[in-house]
Amino acid sequence: MNPAVRRTVLWCALAASAAALLPSTPARAGVPAPPLRFGGCPASVPDPPAPARVTCARLTVPLDWRHPGGEHIRIAVSRVRASGTPAERRGILMVNPGGPGGSGLPYAVTKRAKLPESVRRSYDIIGFDPRGVGHSAPADCGPMGGHFDTPGADPVPTGRAAERAHLAALRRMADDCARGAGHALRHLSTEQTAHDMDALRAALGEPRTGYLGVSYGSYLGAAYAARFPGRVGRMVLDSVVGPEEWYDFDLTQARALLRQREVFFGWAARHADRFGLGHRTDAVRDAYRRARARLTGGVGPAEFDRAVYHALGRTERWTDLADGIRATLRDGDTALLRPDAPFDGAESRNYEAANRIVKCADGHAPAPRQVVADVRRMRRLDPQPVLTGIEASTCAYWHHRPAHRTPLGGPGAPPALLIASAHDPVTPIEGAHRLRHRLPGSRLVTLHQDYSHGVFASRGNPCVDRAAATYLVDGHLPAADVHCTGPGLPEPGR
Repeated sequence: MNPAVRRTVLWCALAASAAALLPSTPARAGVPAPPLRFGGCPASVPDPPAPARVTCARLTVPLDWRHPGGEHIRIAVSRVRASGTPAERRGILMVNPGGPGGSGLPYAVTKRAKLPESVRRSYDIIGFDPRGVGHSAPADCGPMGGHFDTPGADPVPTGRAAERAHLAALRRMADDCARGAGHALRHLSTEQTAHDMDALRAALGEPRTGYLGVSYGSYLGAAYAARFPGRVGRMVLDSVVGPEEWYDFDLTQARALLRQREVFFGWAARHADRFGLGHRTDAVRDAYRRARARLTGGVGPAEFDRAVYHALGRTERWTDLADGIRATLRDGDTALLRPDAPFDGAESRNYEAANRIVKCADGHAPAPRQVVADVRRMRRLDPQPVLTGIEASTCAYWHHRPAHRTPLGGPGAPPALLIASAHDPVTPIEGAHRLRHRLPGSRLVTLHQDYSHGVFASRGNPCVDRAAATYLVDGHLPAADVHCTGPGLPEPGR
């Protein structure tokens, strides 16, 4: 039998047996949670290099932790055991790849492969799909107001008629999510996921949990620290989301993307002999705008902006973006501006749905007039801003408004190790500075001369990786903030 098929069969058998064995109501306070029954994994979870082995389980949790006797959902969990001796073991390290909407089930394998060996020897790496994601009661918003139409409508409305159409699409998206998620809509929040994490910790029999969260994973970690400060072990928050409302964060990101795009234009100009887009920044900027206006072959401004958003966050993608602009202008060839996977595939649809549902469940929403005013402000900064990441604008028409915003950190929260790239446009470093005040005593590791998103066990920087690994293994935060030197801007690929 094919290994992927065999894992899927085992996963289905595990789920069936777990359904019969797990209780329909949670354990009473003070009663230990039933242990997890680990077995085979879905085909989406890769096998780690031998002799490591990944196994999976399901954890039953209340849909609403405020009413634990009500409806329940199941959270998909993966685990790769520590490879060291019992004396080396430091417990569990939960990991989250970001989003909101990122699947954490395979991340236990893929992230572990990049972690320093000392961390792999010390921790059982625990991945999980947060509620609403992947194999954990996945959310579905259906058509999402035409979000998956190809080519999509221009995401940058120009003029009052276009602004009204933009707001109408946001309203349809909110209505689609309400129909798709139903009564679960208000419960797919970061705060509820933090409760799931603590239930997972208890089911694994651990007094505390180590944690590594990247991007949105940093926000989730700060929420867990706020709710369960006494159960936090060693916590690393990488590429930190700031502690503001999601809509405000989205606007901060959009402004940072404009700054990063100017850096990209200048970089392409310095390599004019390679890309042929012009020897000056303004010439490359003009080539960019002309390419966006000449798109063909099922790629429109929405798809173009998504490609730009995706590329600006990692400098290793800049060559393909510059080549894609050149090919569009020369030949009308938009192949390099298309996503590797179908945007309207099941995984992408789940991600886009969960992303907005979680953001809108976490805090306050903007008014429609504020959404329009902010689009106009962005267009005054640049006629063609990248608005792809402003997902929380949908919250202007959300059907269930949260009573309060998700708390992050606080005076009683334990210190953590925060990591940030100095020029990350996806999670600008200002967010790390703001969040550290919510986690007293924390330290910040900054990777200077770096322009990418995701740092620890991602950029291959020995200074960053050593600081984080030392903390995770030895438990000692650096005496002061750490400053590491990054690679600078890349040489163009061939």
